[in-house]
Amino acid sequence: MHAANFQIRDETEQDAAALSQLSAQAFGPGRFGRTAYRIREGVAPVSSLALTAWLNDRLVGGIRFTAVSIGGEGGALLLGPLVVDPVHNGKGYGKALVAEGLARARAQGFRLVVLVGDMPYYGRFGFVPVPPGQIRLPGPVDPARLLALELVAGALGNAAGLVQAKAA
Repeated sequence: MHAANFQIRDETEQDAAALSQLSAQAFGPGRFGRTAYRIREGVAPVSSLALTAWLNDRLVGGIRFTAVSIGGEGGALLLGPLVVDPVHNGKGYGKALVAEGLARARAQGFRLVVLVGDMPYYGRFGFVPVPPGQIRLPGPVDPARLLALELVAGALGNAAGLVQAKAA
């Protein structure tokens, strides 16, 4: 990413329609049936972790984190969606959003981040596969795609049970 006019900003209400359109382009209409979307349904993301990416004052991406409990214990986040305008895929904007979001989450005292995603992409941030059966989502998920990142050492080992959204 070598764009001098690239910025990460807090998401605002005015960004919602454009982010929804980007998500529709990137993930299609089937995204609403996915387990991660169903967990987030009706629950606002953590506002201080809802970020947007701008290039030359044009919205090119966004990331959100939803506060979740795992087995009834708080302090965790569900990362997603992460979306980048398909025209700008592979240019580092998604990577910048993830890095900034994780840094903010750590600074705010969250202990663990989970997501459903691709290990080759998220592994570079330190995400690892969740041991099978340790953490469950309330719907079907390919176990190889359930990943976690400890923001506090030992957090993954202490997390077990069902992931549920909670009000931030």
